Amino acid sequence: MSTTYTAVMKDRGRLVIPSKLRRKQKWEPGTQLLMMETPHGVITMTVEQAKELIKRQIGASSLVEELIAERRSAAQDVAVP
Repeated sequence: MSTTYTAVMKDRGRLVIPSKLRRKQKWEPGTQLLMMETPHGVITMTVEQAKELIKRQIGASSLVEELIAERRSAAQDVAVP
């Protein structure tokens, strides 16, 4: 999925995202994009794509679910038979 696309910066900072990329990413008019500046450049994605990336990077499907599982396990350990 690492295809390269180019776009030209227009007047007033306007940038037109190539239609093939918009279709591939399912970015419709009005889609809010997040732009993250890194030491190596700028990464552009939707907020939902960013959330999924972060979840994959930390290796947890749900931190809340992990916390609940830990608490339930701890509660079973102290439960009186």
